[in-house]
This record gives sequence, C-alpha cells and structure tokens, in this order.
Amino acid sequence: MFRRFFKIVFLVCIGFGVSAQSNTKTTPLASQVIRGKVIDYVSERAVVGASITLKDARKGTQTDPEGNFSLGKMPIGRYQIQVSSVGYESQTISELLLESGKEMVLEVRLRPSANQLAEAVVRAPSANLSGAVTSIQNISTEQIFRYPGTYLDPARLATAYAGVANSNDQANGMIIRGNSPNGMQWRLEGVEIVNPNHLSNAGTFSDRITQNSGGVNILSAQLLGNMNFLTGAFPAEYGNALSGVMDLRLRKGNDKKHEFTAQAGLIGIDLAAEGPMGKKGASYLVNYRYSFTGLLAAMGVKFGGEDIRFQDLSFNLNFPTKKAGNFTIFGMGGLSSNVFEAVRDTTQWLVQKDGFDIYFKNKMGAAGLTHSLSLGKKLLWRTVVATSGLKNSREGYVLSKVNFQRFLNQADSSIKTKSTFTTNLTYKFGEYSNLKVGVFVTRQYDELFARSTDKKSSGAAQGLVIQPYANLHLSLLPKLTANIGLHYLKYTFNQTKSIEPRVSVQYQITNNQTISAAYGLHSQLQQPEIYFALATPNSGFLGNATLDVTKSRHYVLSHQYSFKKGSYFKTELFYQQIFNVPTALFNPTFSTLNLIEDYTPEPLQNFGKGRNYGVEISYQQYLTNGFYALTNATLYNATYTNHDGIERNSRFNGKHIFNLTIGKEWSRSKDRTLGTSLRVVWLGGFYEREINQQASIENKRLIYKNADAFTVKQADYFRPDFRIYMKKSKEKYSRTLALDIQNVANYQNVSYSYYDILQNKIVQQYQMGLIPILSYRWEF
Repeated sequence: MFRRFFKIVFLVCIGFGVSAQSNTKTTPLASQVIRGKVIDYVSERAVVGASITLKDARKGTQTDPEGNFSLGKMPIGRYQIQVSSVGYESQTISELLLESGKEMVLEVRLRPSANQLAEAVVRAPSANLSGAVTSIQNISTEQIFRYPGTYLDPARLATAYAGVANSNDQANGMIIRGNSPNGMQWRLEGVEIVNPNHLSNAGTFSDRITQNSGGVNILSAQLLGNMNFLTGAFPAEYGNALSGVMDLRLRKGNDKKHEFTAQAGLIGIDLAAEGPMGKKGASYLVNYRYSFTGLLAAMGVKFGGEDIRFQDLSFNLNFPTKKAGNFTIFGMGGLSSNVFEAVRDTTQWLVQKDGFDIYFKNKMGAAGLTHSLSLGKKLLWRTVVATSGLKNSREGYVLSKVNFQRFLNQADSSIKTKSTFTTNLTYKFGEYSNLKVGVFVTRQYDELFARSTDKKSSGAAQGLVIQPYANLHLSLLPKLTANIGLHYLKYTFNQTKSIEPRVSVQYQITNNQTISAAYGLHSQLQQPEIYFALATPNSGFLGNATLDVTKSRHYVLSHQYSFKKGSYFKTELFYQQIFNVPTALFNPTFSTLNLIEDYTPEPLQNFGKGRNYGVEISYQQYLTNGFYALTNATLYNATYTNHDGIERNSRFNGKHIFNLTIGKEWSRSKDRTLGTSLRVVWLGGFYEREINQQASIENKRLIYKNADAFTVKQADYFRPDFRIYMKKSKEKYSRTLALDIQNVANYQNVSYSYYDILQNKIVQQYQMGLIPILSYRWEF
C-alpha cells in the first residue's frame, strides 16, 4: 500500500517539476517586495538612519524618520539581511525566504550595545523578547514549515532542540530536562492561557485529559510570528511554571496588500487571509482550519478505528495610531472530538479497547486586547487584557458481551478559565540600562469531576493569581551585562505564596564568544486533580486544596561560540533543585513529579524533593548556501525523593537525548526550489510501573507490584523523519508541494505496558509507526 502511495507522490512531484520547467522560459522572473521597520528593543521607538544591507546581493538602504525601510522588488529566494546602527548591536538575520505569493515584512528590534561588535550577531527571524541570556530558543514559522515531523506545531519543533523530549508520538507534550510536561506553561501575547491544543487526551495511558499537551496545536502556524521557548532560569516576568515556557506572539497582517493562503494536507484544510483595513496602517489576519480526518469521518472513513474531528479559527487585528499607541485585538478558538465505538460483533474484538464506547470532546477559546505606547524616548507602557477557557468531557462505557448493554466505566469533565489583566512599564536610563516593572492579575476558575472504578476527584475553586515583578538590566562594563529581578506569586484560593529572586549575567569574552550564568527560584500551582482528590461533595471540604506551590531552584551556566558563516556552538550546564513536592502520607513512592494526567485519592503533603541535572551540547548552522543543520546531545539525570529519604529514578529519567536535523535546498531554476530534510531522534527509555502479572491474571484487572513507583526502564526510543518539498513561483503566486514522513523506518517504539482483560495477558502498546503526510500550499 505504502509503495503504491509513494509511487503516486513521486509521479505528482515529477509532474509538478516538469510543469515548472516548461513554464520557465515564458514566465517573467518572479520577484517580491522586501520591507519592514527597525525599532529600539526597549522603547519600541523607531530607529532612524539604520543601515539595511542584503548580504551577497549588493543592495542596501536606510530607515526613514518612522523607522521604515524598503528594498523594493527582489528576485525570489533565500536572503540574509544585516541591520546596523550606531549605539546598537548589529544583527544578521538568516533563513529569510522570499516567495512571490507574499511580501516579506520584517520587524527588527535592535538592542543597545556599549560594545560595537566587529561581527554582527547572527539570529533567526524571531526576536528574543524575553531578555533571557540562557536556556532560550527563538523559533520561526518558516522553521515549522521546513523541519520534518513538526505537524506544523511549534511544540513538536521544540523537541528538535537540546534538553527536550516528546512524551508520546500521538501528542505534543514536552519533557524538558527530565521534568513532567505538566511543569511547562503556554503563553499568548505575553499572557498565560489554558491548554491551547486539540484532543488534550491524546497519547496518554489512561486516555484522560492533560494540562499542557494534545494532538495538535489549535493556533495555526499561519498566524505565528515571534516565538520564544524557554527551558530554565526564566526572567522575572515569567511565573507559575517549573520546567519551560512556550511564549507565542502573533504576526501582524500585511498593511498594504491583500494576501491569501490555502493549504491542504493530512493535518487539515487551512484558509488564511490578511491585508489592510482603511488607509491608516491598520491590518487584519485571519485563519480557519478543518481537520482532514474530520472530512474522512464525514464520509464514513475512520482513522485508526476512531472518528477524529477538529476545527479552529484564529485572528489578529492591528490598529496603529499616531499619538495613542498601537492596539491589537486577537483571538483563537477550537473544537475537537474523538469517538470510538465498539463493533457489535465480539468475534472482531482483539484487544481490551474493542469492548468499549469512548466519547471525548474538547472546546477551547482565547481572546484579548493589547496596547503599547511610547511615552517619550525612554518609557514604554504595555497593557494586555485577555481571557481563555477550556472545557473537556470524556465518557467510557464497557459493553456486555451478551447483549452489548453499556455500563459507564469512566466519566471525566473539567472547566478551566483564566482572565488576566497585565500591565508593565519599561524605563530606559543611561544608554544601555533599563528597568521593567509590571504585574499580572489573573482570575482563575477550576471545576473538575473525574471518576473511575477505583478513584474519584471532584470540586470547584476560584481565586486570584497575583504576580508582580521587576527586572533591572544593567550594562556594568562594555562587555558585562546583568539582569537582577524579583517575582512574587500569590494564589488567593488557598493563600499560598512565593517570593522568587532571579539573576543572570553575561560576559563577552571575545567578539564571537560569550559566557552566561543564570539563577532563578520558580514555583507552580498544583493541578486541579491534586487539589480535589479528597473533596467531599456539598461539604465545602476540598481535600488537598491547602497544598503549597511546588518550587524549583534553577542554575544554568552557558558558553557560546559564534562562527562567521551563520552558525554557533553552545554548551549549557543545568541543575534544578525541586522541593515542596506533594507526596502521599501512606505511600512512600508517590510523587506528583511523575504525573501527566493521573492523580491519587490520598492525603498529600509538600514533603517531596527532586533533582534534575545535566549538560547540553548544541551546534546550529542557519540556512546558508542551501544547507542547514541542528544537532545536539543532552546527558541528564532526573530523580525524586520522598519522606522516606530514598532517591528514586523519575518517570522521565531517560538519561540521554540525541537529535540530528539536516537539510538541503537546490535552486533547480530561477523560480523553482527543491528541498529535503532529515531528522533523527534517539531518546533513552523512560520508566514505567512494574505490573504484577500473576495477580492481574487472577483478579482480571491491572495490578501493579508498587502502584506509584516507576522502576522498569523501557527500551530506547529511535525515530527518523524525512521531508521533501518543491517550491514553484509564478509572477503573482507561489506553490509548495511537500511530503513529510514521520518514522520513515517504521520503528516500533514502546509506549506503555498494560494488562489486557480480553487477551488475559500483559500487552505492550507501541507508539505511532510510519505516517506519510502529503500537503499542498498555495500563496497568492
């Protein structure tokens, strides 16, 4: 079957290429406009007279009094742009792709610098808006479309970087430096939001709802702009996260020209539009997506025996003014469902799941307003008002083999909302130092009902999460900078609080070498399942609701060497000291550090500890002369200790992470490009609980030797992904045909083991095998 599929794809690619070749002589050379704006990183005021140079193209210009620049129409292709101005750190922005279907509109933020470098700092198109000097990756939308195995999802792309592993092929959960996926946080436009993923139960052992992951991100990559992914020792403005932060920013629509994008593939059908609104620089950007599996389900075709559907809508409206600042209105929403219905014929039941009916629904939405205003040359005021909500429900019915009568076996439902007001002021004093102060005030509401045959968690809670912060950035010497910050967190529901100092320093050893160090104390609220595990309905008693926040001290030491041809080599040492971890009074092995979607119906106290430490070594070559590479190795150890004093392996202690991503592009003609990329990931196996096989068979249900101890190490995980694509540009539009193959070698990687009632034995469940994803993208 797959051979026939690949033959068809190959013939389509050949036809696409022949068509492109036959039109080369008669079609005018495709070109497009490159323009943008250069602003100060701190004040966001225009940088006047900045020099803009297209490297290797002998083309340049300067910014006008409003900071704008235009290089006019340029031939399509890859470009590097160097931006420099007196008193600022020069930048060379790599991996810029100019296509005929869309103008290239850039926003370049220049950092003040007391030391004008001999060589420009090479960056990806995304800007570092966080101020972090260690443990940060800047992710661009173009990388999401170019790298293999991403499913057009920033979370899956993030697993290509050091220290990050995917929890399961079916989901985008991120295990960062040995921490549970529950330890990370999603942000949109600088504000924490609820889980922004479709099918939040995907890839879990119990098929229950997760806090931070899902099958695919609700926010389409078509809308994404700057994305910062932080993995440790966060700056002062980040709170309520232990392991990492995915900070998403939306790009602005084109304010001068209407543009459209249509994309079809296994992920779904995407339709996007952007353009100007009026004549004063306002713009719109909107995208709608409907899942391809949903279309199949509507025709009666199920994917893996399941009816999987999702759809989403996202938008970003931008309204600049001359005196009142810049306003944006943004929003996103998604619906998803997963239905598995047993065949009413017991002769076709092969595994335990075949005897169940399972219904899952997921609704998520977020909307907000941002406002930024420059008050003079030294002060920037930014405010965001946003709200987000998530509603999940899941019902599992076991069927009688006699008459297929259904019995409710599991029932889960949850509602979570976050409504946030945040405002901050950034004051620039001197030439190279600034102070940023701000506050987040979030009204958080949680409602939960979770029940299975052996445990229950239910309750409701609301309160304010108050987080003021301050960060002082100092240029101590021409080559030495420091950030000194303080973050405070208080949750009024149970009156828990945390005072968290943050500090980082960076020293420039030579023009192309830096050494950095960072420390931060971080905390995070508990999951609703933990708070409500012992709740008594209608009594006001919420069980473990008085639990304190879990805390972690992060220490990071980093060294980076930048090469002249757009590449760097980086080494980071990290150490995380975790404490205040909820543990069970009567079970010495249970720790919330091992949870993803599960919980325990026992009294808990903050007696537990954890230790994660290791080294990350990375090399990245930005796309230059048609070639790019990203390779990294992480060696780490993740353990936990409860009140019995015994140090145990954490569930996520895989010991090592190795990634290799390489890619090559060839210009087959002046308007046609062929590209390939390969990613190989090798992870150390995680730990799972040891099953008592004899007791499980005798009692006809799953029984562990020790219910909460993860003592069995799984086999190592290995997966190669491959992507091939062809881009063809006409005068007014461009097309991309791509084939993305996840797990091209079809390796069988273990997901978990369980006792199967139908087979009456222990069964290993495997992760996803070979999955081909053919897509077609049209921009005009």
